[in-house]
Amino acid sequence: MTPHTYPHGVPSWIDLEPPDVDAATAFYGALFGWRFTDKLPAGAPGRYVVASWDGTDDTAIAGIATPDPGYDGEVAWHTYLAVDDVEAAAARVVELGGTVSSPPEAVGPPGRPAGRMARIVDPEGAPSRLWQAGTRLGAQRVNEPGTWNFSDLATPDPQAALAFYGPLLGWEVDPALAIGMARVPGYGDHLAATNDPGIHERQQDVAPPGFADAVAGILPSDGPAHWQVTFAVADRDASAEAAERAGGVVLHSSDGEWARTATVRDPQGAVLVLSQFAPQGEGSAAQG
Repeated sequence: MTPHTYPHGVPSWIDLEPPDVDAATAFYGALFGWRFTDKLPAGAPGRYVVASWDGTDDTAIAGIATPDPGYDGEVAWHTYLAVDDVEAAAARVVELGGTVSSPPEAVGPPGRPAGRMARIVDPEGAPSRLWQAGTRLGAQRVNEPGTWNFSDLATPDPQAALAFYGPLLGWEVDPALAIGMARVPGYGDHLAATNDPGIHERQQDVAPPGFADAVAGILPSDGPAHWQVTFAVADRDASAEAAERAGGVVLHSSDGEWARTATVRDPQGAVLVLSQFAPQGEGSAAQG
């Protein structure tokens, strides 16, 4: 199977830094059925655990790690944004009014780094990571039940957010797409040429032009700016019940035109969204 690769500007990976890594793997293992593999050698200061379906990088889904002190503050799922050159992108963050919380650095084993990463905070206060891939290309299983589906930026000022992420990542917002949907032109063609050859045919009659290029949402929000991470599930209600049995709290649920969702707080405070693809009308093939 062709590996899933991520061009510049496309969210490529997610991870969580909870106080208790073992408690987090217990919760998400019960919720999604993930398997976990420690990636750092014994005796390393901290842990980085990769969730997958089968314990291999071929089905990598997300990471769970020991927190680095001094960064981000709250427990939350982090979104990684793929860049071609992390040093150049970090410099651009500052030019555009954002903050580089930690400078670009190699992550992973010496001589075979997983990638180069920089922590950033956008001008509205939302933290994320820039990621120049090495051996860790990004999530290899997405948009299927139990995997990462999408990341949305919730912000009090969507126009200001686009003024930052547009020049930084090449994002465009097309009025023909869903409200606030950001796209990276050419991403659909990249998918068609690599690991999703049927994407254009699948979406031809059920999605607006450019939908295959959609990479993130920029959504208006009254609260502080933050990234919201959504996971696909086969059954919203069954997954919400599983989250509660594992110690999570269902904050609210909603039924929309395309999906049935539940917002959940995990036992250590991270908030995530469970999303069951359930279109109200025709067009069920539109999911990317």
